[in-house]
Amino acid sequence: MTSVPSKNIWIRRQQCPCGDWKCYVTYEGDAEETSIASQLVKNESVQSEAMVAPYVGMVFKSDEDAFEYYGNFARKNGFSIRKERSRLSPQLGIYKRDFVCYRSGFAPVRKKPTGEHHRDRKSVRCGCDAKMYLSKEVIDGVSQWFVVQFSNVHNHELLEDDQVRLLPAYRKIHEADQERILLLSKAGFPIHRIVKVLELEKGIQGGQLPFLERDVRNFVQNRKKVVQENDALLNEKRENDTMELLEACKATKEADQDFVYDYTVDENDKVENIAWSYGDSVNSYTTYGDVVYFDTTYRSITYDMLFGAWIGIDNNGRPIFFGCVLLQDETMRSFAWALQTFIGFMKGRCPQTISTDLDPGLRDAIRSELPSTKQVMSIWNIMPKVSSWFPLQLGSQYAEFKSEFDALYRLESTEDFELRWNQMVSIFGLGSDKHITLLYSLRTSWAQSYVRGYFLARMVTTAYSKSVDAFLKGIFSAQTSLRRFFEQVGIAANIQNQPHQEMQHMLLKTCLPIEQHSRQILTPFAFNALQHELIVSMQYAASEMANGSYLVRHFRKIDGESLVIWIPEDEQIHCSCKEFESSGILCRHALRVFIDKNYFQLPDKYFLSRWRRESSLMFYDDHSVPDNDDEWFQEFQSLTETLFTESSITKERSDYMRRELTKELTRLLNEVRDMPESDAAPMDFTLSPAG
Repeated sequence: MTSVPSKNIWIRRQQCPCGDWKCYVTYEGDAEETSIASQLVKNESVQSEAMVAPYVGMVFKSDEDAFEYYGNFARKNGFSIRKERSRLSPQLGIYKRDFVCYRSGFAPVRKKPTGEHHRDRKSVRCGCDAKMYLSKEVIDGVSQWFVVQFSNVHNHELLEDDQVRLLPAYRKIHEADQERILLLSKAGFPIHRIVKVLELEKGIQGGQLPFLERDVRNFVQNRKKVVQENDALLNEKRENDTMELLEACKATKEADQDFVYDYTVDENDKVENIAWSYGDSVNSYTTYGDVVYFDTTYRSITYDMLFGAWIGIDNNGRPIFFGCVLLQDETMRSFAWALQTFIGFMKGRCPQTISTDLDPGLRDAIRSELPSTKQVMSIWNIMPKVSSWFPLQLGSQYAEFKSEFDALYRLESTEDFELRWNQMVSIFGLGSDKHITLLYSLRTSWAQSYVRGYFLARMVTTAYSKSVDAFLKGIFSAQTSLRRFFEQVGIAANIQNQPHQEMQHMLLKTCLPIEQHSRQILTPFAFNALQHELIVSMQYAASEMANGSYLVRHFRKIDGESLVIWIPEDEQIHCSCKEFESSGILCRHALRVFIDKNYFQLPDKYFLSRWRRESSLMFYDDHSVPDNDDEWFQEFQSLTETLFTESSITKERSDYMRRELTKELTRLLNEVRDMPESDAAPMDFTLSPAG
């Protein structure tokens, strides 16, 4: 009987950007993989703790519970079991069950067939008497199964852990593995390569899967007909669910005129690609649309569609949702349509910079559709591929290679990059490697020496990457239909794009007037970044040159100086490190020059509108406070962020959080208002204006 998977399973894209369909990318070390597939496959390796041996009088709720318990006990003790006899009565149904060791009894004597190709397979049965017999009783209308006989005496050797897992009873291919095997087989992967992929995905050594290569081969052969039937059912499910998704978009548009969506159909008039966004997202883009991260990490196994999300960064460093798309394939044509549609949603305004995965097809689409937009391939998308491509090839040299690659990524000079790249390729013998060739061909989009000065608004950081990952986990928790997935995206986007109310300290750490003035203008996120640069600038010295420019260098470092050009007529400052062009926050070198020139306030042009606090409803404490109070504020912020993340997973959670949080905050507010106002000196809070 054929069946269609009831779950919408999302996995990381594994198609290698090198273009070789037989080449794949694995993601190692991700202990919190968001896809349901990887969560399920890890469960099989979990062993139960020491078990109590079955005994006469032991009670089970059902015969299946008893069989499962005895099976777990058998595996822990080096053997497997099978169901032997059962007895049936008209009143009780099956009322006796016999479970025995897999080597119980003897093989029946069969007459050998004539012919030269008969294979005489030796039986493993040897008359073992280990067993567990059960009897059912009905007590107060409730059925219970009692152990009436038990023996753990075997007449054969028991197996070690690494042997017992290979017994046929335990060599089971679980549902998630079955879907993965069928997907890889359909893509043309040979059986031995499929086994290798599964081992890498699970992070286990070769030969440690709970099934053998021949089990995979037999499974694929037996399922060929079923696969064809399933494909027909899946195609029907995809068509029905994509139509449901389209209807959901139409209904949302009728209820909310600010909602936007678009789609394409194929030659059979069936939905091919579909994208959508929300009014709040479009409004947020007007302020924060200078830089966009286009995440194309995940693909649905069930629907065979790629999910893409356009995400920005707000003035507090948090991800902000702009829109999303589901694509049938990963061709340049599909990516081009997605980009055209997104820009249409955003009223024709293109971002200054777009950050993406390592994907030549997407790169070509960006060049075609967004010719004035700079593309950056983020390092957190590149490193998992580097970690997948080179460890096996380089072996013990991989750690050294990875260190050199990281150093190359951070180089400031393109000339230094080209020189050291060639040296690295020569040292590690990678001259003919297709992945090294690919990385080099895309170097102008990822190496710091080439992308320095592209505006990224502090997006390429570990903290931002983790925040995006948490946001996507909330979306991919909806493992059902596309319509339910659509609803989940709406919930997550609504929570992500709502104004966040925080109480956060902005403590002064220097005596510089520049710091005090900046605190009145910038959000805490931007202020903390500028404050750090101010503090570090104290370790730098500025030497004025004849042309009015400055060489700024660290007091301990001989090399690594930065050139700062100062134009007094326009109060313009430019640093060779290009930090301001990249993040919108002045660097330590430029600040050193402003301090030396006795500036008490930075020129207004160096406070970008995206980093100003006017658009945020926030409380700021302008005074120093004890450390324990500061810790309390940090703890409060952490709890709040965790609450919003956890509640975004389902609509039920979201509704419950909103309902209960409103009641609790109202209760707390009333209690605080009833408290005395003069028991201690009040803290001075200043409320920023709401935008």
